[in-house]
Amino acid sequence: MLKTYKYRISPTKKQNCIMNQWLEECRWLFNHLLEERKNAWEQNKKSLNYYDQTNNLPSLKEQRPSLADIHSQVLQNVAVRIDLAFKAFFRRVKAGEKPGYPRFRGKGRYNSFTFPQSGFSLDGNILKLSKIGNIKIIMHRPIDGEIKTCTIKRSATGKWYVMFSCECAIIPLPKNNKAVGIDVGLHSFATLSTGEQIEAPKFFRKEEKQLAKAQRKLSKVEKDSPERKKRRKVVVRIHERITWKRNNFTHQLSKKLINEFGIIVVEDLNINRMLHNHCLAKSISDASWSDFFQLLMYKAECAGRQFVAVNPAYTSQDCSNCGHRQKMPLSERTFTCPCCGIILDRDYNASLNILRLGTQSQGSSQEAPAS
Repeated sequence: MLKTYKYRISPTKKQNCIMNQWLEECRWLFNHLLEERKNAWEQNKKSLNYYDQTNNLPSLKEQRPSLADIHSQVLQNVAVRIDLAFKAFFRRVKAGEKPGYPRFRGKGRYNSFTFPQSGFSLDGNILKLSKIGNIKIIMHRPIDGEIKTCTIKRSATGKWYVMFSCECAIIPLPKNNKAVGIDVGLHSFATLSTGEQIEAPKFFRKEEKQLAKAQRKLSKVEKDSPERKKRRKVVVRIHERITWKRNNFTHQLSKKLINEFGIIVVEDLNINRMLHNHCLAKSISDASWSDFFQLLMYKAECAGRQFVAVNPAYTSQDCSNCGHRQKMPLSERTFTCPCCGIILDRDYNASLNILRLGTQSQGSSQEAPAS
């Protein structure tokens, strides 16, 4: 399987200048190739492909000499990105989804370039890049597997990172038959079928006042002024800090669950549709359930665990003991069954139902624990 390792790098001022220039040249090339495809269809009803455009790269270098300063495979990767963007566009058109035609990139809107096969090497904590030089890399963890591609990325705050895509062998954890159902929510981040409740960290809510203050200061500054750039960086830095905290929380929690349980069952939620509820959209985004589920699924695959997503319909309304169904408004936090008399926390009851559905779908004889 493919795994991506991300590390912080520390380029010199000269290397920083070169990499920024590469990004601008790649942005120009991206826009040029997009315009080329757009014009070819509008004027001649002709569809260009990846090979048509990469064959023209040598003549483009003659017209724009600054492209010759960039590694050839980095330029070819820009053509790959355009090709993938159009393939995704046509796929959405055929599927009847909102197409989303590929867009031109404005200044500062192109933030990475890729060496797909060659032009880079790693020697200890030194990253060697063709035409850029040796860059110190902060190796906070070892790399497993064979490195396939190398991507250099600039963050919104100007930090530089390298991402290695590696082909790794799956090394499963010791076999474990313990199963858990997980119900995510806003009252608590997650409730497990074991009865454990994980408190919602609410990172965005905690930084909301500071963010609002920084945004007010930003709005009062004249556009395109040096002061506006400084204040914009403060706003971006707050968002970056929130993202770091949220990622750290979801990584640690997902790792803990993977280590403890062999079968993990969650709800197959349509989170994009849930965000249409404007009263809850901010809290749902802050909870970051989608990222949590993605990490659980990826880490389960790496560890040889079973990850199961079940239909969330009626998991909060069914009694986990006798199966009786009743309406449960969001304001009601306790499930009281009029048939069997059981009284449970609403989220704990849902987690037991999720576990039952997951084990049934896997053909397991394991049943939800009695309460």
